[in-house]
Amino acid sequence: MLYQPTIEKMIALRLEAMVDAWKSFEQQQEEQPLSFEDKLSLMVDRLWDSRQNQALKRRLRTAKLRGNACVEDIDYRSARGLNRNVIRALAEDSGWVKRHENIFLVGPTGIGKSFLATALTHKACRDGYHVLYTRAAALFRDLAMARADGSQRNLLARLRRVDVLLIDDWAMAPLNESERRDFWEICEERYQTRSTLLTSQVPVAQWHQQIGDPTLADSILDRLVHNAHRIELHGESMRKSKTEDRET
Repeated sequence: MLYQPTIEKMIALRLEAMVDAWKSFEQQQEEQPLSFEDKLSLMVDRLWDSRQNQALKRRLRTAKLRGNACVEDIDYRSARGLNRNVIRALAEDSGWVKRHENIFLVGPTGIGKSFLATALTHKACRDGYHVLYTRAAALFRDLAMARADGSQRNLLARLRRVDVLLIDDWAMAPLNESERRDFWEICEERYQTRSTLLTSQVPVAQWHQQIGDPTLADSILDRLVHNAHRIELHGESMRKSKTEDRET
């Protein structure tokens, strides 16, 4: 028999998952009697799983990732220079985030950089880390608006705290003076304490030129390149290949 006052107190304590488990035990009591210890253990397990799932949903919601890419769905068959062992090593318990390492995903448009970046950061969310996705153009626009309304310090503090900052389409255009200084501050605050993942169509060798000011470029790249994994992709656009496959 379920004791309604106890049920109500458990719900008030946000233990709904344990209540559901309790109800299922009552329904199965005749078929599979369980000891008190077994019931308690299963109820705690149900609550634990529920809280973990809720936390993951919150992390994914705040990460603002594009699409639902997962490491399990990565295509290794396409000829684009993707090393299965490297990706699997990075994805395994997301150790690169724990070690505060960076990742550069570089290659032509349509080669799957954003998908790979999303898959790796999605795995980081599953492993308990906090991620934030942004396009480079949107990041600099947000920083400029924050500077104008006086909220820049709060935005920079938020960027400093996130475990993985995923910046898509990095170095697509030359940086202006304020963008260089803002990005230097982000890199300085995150250096050896957080991880940054950059996707770019521009080769790493040309980033110095895109940043512009030689002194700031040296300082920024010194902080980014340190402990960075470079994944350089090549080949034809996967979007084009998929279109051709549909047409044949």
